[in-house]
Amino acid sequence: MLTQRQGLVVWLHSLKHAKSLRRFGNVHYVSKKMKYVVLYCNQEDIESVMEKINSYSYVKRVDPSFKPFIKSVFENSRPDKAKEYDYKMGF
Repeated sequence: MLTQRQGLVVWLHSLKHAKSLRRFGNVHYVSKKMKYVVLYCNQEDIESVMEKINSYSYVKRVDPSFKPFIKSVFENSRPDKAKEYDYKMGF
């Protein structure tokens, strides 16, 4: 059974502590230029993890990802006529 995952964007003052965030979830990306870390954790634990991470002094702020709540099925999408023609021709 797969668990639902949700991303967190953790903005840091310094990247020195980016490695210590691995205990809260899977670190997916670390931006050296903009000083943020993207990590994924279980969706049930998202509130407690945000509170714990936000309490550290090296963290500016924590933003949750809203991707699991966005509808990804589009209703009025029309297929491109040129591509449809190419598929029928067998290109």
